[in-house]
Parts: sequence; C-alpha cells; structure tokens
Amino acid sequence: MTGDVASPSVVGARVVHAVTTDAIALAADFRERARGVMTALGRRGALHLRAPLAGGRRLYDLAAALAEESRASGCALVVNDRLDVALAAGADGVQLTSRSIRPSEAREGLERCGGRLAVGASVHDVEEARAAVAAGADWLVAGHVFPTPSHSGAPGRGIVFLRAVATAVSCPVVGIGGVQPRHLPLLRAAGASGAAVIRGIWDAADPQQAASDYLTAYDADGGA
Repeated sequence: MTGDVASPSVVGARVVHAVTTDAIALAADFRERARGVMTALGRRGALHLRAPLAGGRRLYDLAAALAEESRASGCALVVNDRLDVALAAGADGVQLTSRSIRPSEAREGLERCGGRLAVGASVHDVEEARAAVAAGADWLVAGHVFPTPSHSGAPGRGIVFLRAVATAVSCPVVGIGGVQPRHLPLLRAAGASGAAVIRGIWDAADPQQAASDYLTAYDADGGA
C-alpha cells in the first residue's frame, strides 16, 4: 500500500464515477483512454475498474497501472468486487455487489491484515441500503435510476427511488443507470452526491471530453 489511499468520505463523495465493463477494460487502448478520463476527473472523480471476466493477474496488472494514474491525477481508483486486487494494487476502494463478500466481511479482513481501503456497496432498494451501511459500507451506488441497456426491458427505478435511498442513510449515495449530463441536477436534488456512468463516458468518441462534460453539467447548476 502507498499510504495515500483516499479517505472513505472523499471517495464516496466524488461527483463523477466512471465505471468500466469487460469490453471497456479489456480493450487494447483502455489504458490510454482511462488516463484521459482520470486526468479530466481529477480529485472530483473516481474510476471503477469492473471486469469480472478478467483473471486475477490481468485485473491486477490493470489496477496497478491505474493506481499510478490515480496518484498522478488525483482521481480515485476503485476495484469492483475483488478486495484482494484492490489491496495489492494500492487502490483507494473496493465496490461490493450482491455477488461479493459482505461489507462487514471486508471490514473484518481489512482489520486482520491492517489494510486501508474504502468500501462501497451496490444497492437496489432502501432495505439493502440500510443493511449495507449497517455492515460497514462507506458509500452506496444505487440504481438503476433511468432505463439503460445494462438492464434491457426493465424500467428505471426513478428519482423517487434515489431520494428514498439517500434519505434513509447518512453516507454518500451515487446514482447509476442511464445517467446523462442533463440528469445531474435531478440526482443532486434527490440527495445524491454524484453519478456513476458507463456508456455516457466510454461510448463517447472522446471519453476524456465526455468526462469533463459531466463535471461541467454539474457545475452549471451550481455544483461545488
């Protein structure tokens, strides 16, 4: 570990969280594209390395390279699901899902090994949100808020859902699912600290500019 891991509150309160998929993270030009995105987001953003089909070695190599970019840019690095890879690579946090170990188990493991890592949890309703926070989650990613190809045919849970989650817990809540720059005022009004984005950034012709556009949209409506 580097000793420079971002504090839990800082990670969860980042405005824009750029989330990858296998296709994004395992592409030949991913590191170059990720460097641009992390540079654009700086200390106001986080990159979530999510690549469940990648083996441990490849995921670690990616995470270690991104950890260097994180230190250079100030953009937080979060590894999805893999607590071991997040610790070994010197990431700032780990994002746990319904298929991951529980936040409480992650906390116990970190305590045993003396590791420093922020812990996020993905939730889909208020009950899950409260349980995740009670188990030790530092922030929540809640969704999906708007319709998205990731959940084809399923309607978004909506702003009312996001507001209910944000109201139920005291930690930062990040909205995910079909979020476009124009949605950021709605998310913030609902109590969310920021947005998690996949296609809106990575499918753009210029992901670095797209990441910057999300920050600009946030600021245009009076964001800090």
